[in-house]
Amino acid sequence: MTSKKVFHLFIGLWLICYFSFANAAVILQYHHVSETLPRVTSLSENEFSAHLSYLKDNNYSVVPLQHIIEAVKEQKSIPDKTVALTFDDGFINNFTQAAPILKRFNYPYTIFVNPQLIDEGKSYVMTWPQLKALAKEGAYIANHSAKHDYLHIREDNESLAQWRERIRNDITHSEQRIKQEIGHNFKYVAYPYGEFNRELQTLVKELGYVGIGQHSGAVGLSTDLTRVPRFPASGIYANLDTLKTKIASLPFSFNLKAQSVTTNTTPVLRLTFTEKDFNNSQFNCFISGNTAKITWQSENEVTVQSEGELNKGRSRYNCTAPSKSKAGRFYWLSHPFVIAK
Repeated sequence: MTSKKVFHLFIGLWLICYFSFANAAVILQYHHVSETLPRVTSLSENEFSAHLSYLKDNNYSVVPLQHIIEAVKEQKSIPDKTVALTFDDGFINNFTQAAPILKRFNYPYTIFVNPQLIDEGKSYVMTWPQLKALAKEGAYIANHSAKHDYLHIREDNESLAQWRERIRNDITHSEQRIKQEIGHNFKYVAYPYGEFNRELQTLVKELGYVGIGQHSGAVGLSTDLTRVPRFPASGIYANLDTLKTKIASLPFSFNLKAQSVTTNTTPVLRLTFTEKDFNNSQFNCFISGNTAKITWQSENEVTVQSEGELNKGRSRYNCTAPSKSKAGRFYWLSHPFVIAK
């Protein structure tokens, strides 16, 4: 074999590896599959089927969530076009409407549940026998706190030490109940309402758990496992035309400085990129109802700040940039802010 042929063979193999292992995965988040419940957290059976059909028809690999999390933990390559499906709260329509569709596609999925609400027999969530039945068909059951409280908020006159003890008990007891009833436990906790602060992230890490949010973005090997992103896919986000772009998105590689819960109504997000495959001039951020002020402090460090005051409650800074090497695909990240009273 000539040196020229060897060179071409090497390039061909490199390209195959490059496009097959982009170290990019996407996690989709759902709540209700229903046409009668509030649209903001719901999508219809037809819409949900269309999502799964799109994944199948476009050769996406739908894997259990733990495949993605373990790849990040072990710093192993994540094949391109990897997707995981998740549901929050364990609503009864996940059993009656969503599960039959998922079974038809033979797709694995994870349901984050609130064990205390199940133990109390709340009518709107699945029972343990129903969850066991889904687990036998390929579902994975994980922790969403005991009863869907805001985990980062301290009670009146509660010290930091008392808060840590209360939340530690909430998370660990909920995990024990899942293990007792289902038989598996992955030590994942999906933050209720997607809200978290540094103290909660620190506690989750100390306990050996993975913290999963509701802020959008792709997952890569540099993803912080105390704030794993997911793309909401219900309500206005169920539109497949826009969801396609998100499913194909890529993860920024960055270090982040920002407190997620703050009283500052114009909080600053500071990002330092450790790898870059985009032009600074094409980096854009969007803040609902406000204009984002983007300031490049250096070639790899940028600050983002809302030019107007954010309302009390939850907000998002969403930032994107088109990839230079992967035509038609976008890097995507979101940072959640909670403006406290």
